[in-house]
Amino acid sequence: MAKDQRVRVLSRGIVKASGFSATLASRVLAVSNLDLLPQSIPVSLFCAYRKPSAGGFVDVVVAFEAKLPSLLDHFLPLTGRIVADPRSGRPEVHCNNQGAELVVGEVGVALASLDYGDLGASLARTGVPVQYGADIALSVQLVSFACGGFAVAWGSNHAIVDGYSLCLIADAWSQLVRSGTIPATGAPNHDRSVFRPRATPSYGSSVGELFIPSESEHLVNALTNESSFVRRTYYVEARDIATLRAQASREDTAAGERGATRVEAVSAYLWKVFAAVVGGSDEKCRMGWWVDGRRCLTAAGYEAAAMRNYVGNVTTFAVAEASVEAIQRRPLPDVASMVRESIRSTATDEHFQELMDWVEEHKAANYVETATVGLGSPVLAVTSFTSFNFDTDFGFGHAALVMPTSANRGRLCCGLMRIIALSGGDGWLISMSVWPRLAAEFDSDEHRIFKPLSAEHLGLGQYSRL
Repeated sequence: MAKDQRVRVLSRGIVKASGFSATLASRVLAVSNLDLLPQSIPVSLFCAYRKPSAGGFVDVVVAFEAKLPSLLDHFLPLTGRIVADPRSGRPEVHCNNQGAELVVGEVGVALASLDYGDLGASLARTGVPVQYGADIALSVQLVSFACGGFAVAWGSNHAIVDGYSLCLIADAWSQLVRSGTIPATGAPNHDRSVFRPRATPSYGSSVGELFIPSESEHLVNALTNESSFVRRTYYVEARDIATLRAQASREDTAAGERGATRVEAVSAYLWKVFAAVVGGSDEKCRMGWWVDGRRCLTAAGYEAAAMRNYVGNVTTFAVAEASVEAIQRRPLPDVASMVRESIRSTATDEHFQELMDWVEEHKAANYVETATVGLGSPVLAVTSFTSFNFDTDFGFGHAALVMPTSANRGRLCCGLMRIIALSGGDGWLISMSVWPRLAAEFDSDEHRIFKPLSAEHLGLGQYSRL
């Protein structure tokens, strides 16, 4: 790759919260038991912007240099450093306003010249996001492209944030820059004390079955993992999502059952395609979903606004297994109901409490979701960024593309799909790491629901010239 096709870092500095008092004692933020479930890996939210109609990249940098300290006043834990507790080895955040990282760079390629069919790999080849230290709680990265467009990447660590949290940060930034303040209703919540195990931990066997030690003997070898999957990025039009939702909803709702949600409908369609690909190679197949618990926690102590603005991990994994024959035979509304019931059964107060209790008694080792290691029937896992809206316009227009990225997931061996809503309700982006046979089925989809993502879908085609 040509030298100018990799990010060239122009500056790398530290930005501290403006309202932090040096007289305050250093504070240690212990992670919650829910924070201990994900792998401790870099995660980021990549936002790509078209060339601004007014101003330029220099103005973007000036805005961050001027306003980022004020944003950090609301996200003080992210100005700290992630370290390992010397006794337990578990991560914790030492908060003394050491500062967030601000990286400014440039790359000599146009946004439209990226490989949108495998966008994650294309970004990695350009060096976006720029690597940052494992101890950094927040790395904010600004990268200009040769076409005049630019990107903002919000980077952190999965040990202290989930994808929803990164979206909260980006949303708070947009509100702060445009209005000068973050409304009280949007004030971030860093209080992990609500996620505590019971004095006497209690959980059912089904919770323990969700996880397996993340040890070599339980995982496939690295070469098998690397050769098992291909990556794709697809665009799904809003009208196709609406059609699937109508097809997955029952005509007779007299029994009180609501229609399928968009995620349920698309998941049902995915499951049927997946089952057809598995065919006679296995009797069963599984679908899994990472479920955000913020909206479903209703017990005392889980105040709705506080949960909505919580910065941390509040995610669980729901999985459902069925025979290949049954998934192929059943109509789409039936499969959507299976999806709904699987997600609903895990999105409960008691399930999350049992998770906290189980982790309390299993902190000595690292675990991964059993369904993701590649043993048993094949699994297609889905994570969705479609159920909440967030603002990416901080004065230079809305982002044309928003995409979560993460470090390599190691030796986990399941199909993975990330669903991301495009701004303006213009459809979904679906990033996949799946088996070649399944990718081939999507590539040749007779309904043309999954279209290979292009710069034109994002309104970036005009930025193809350098």
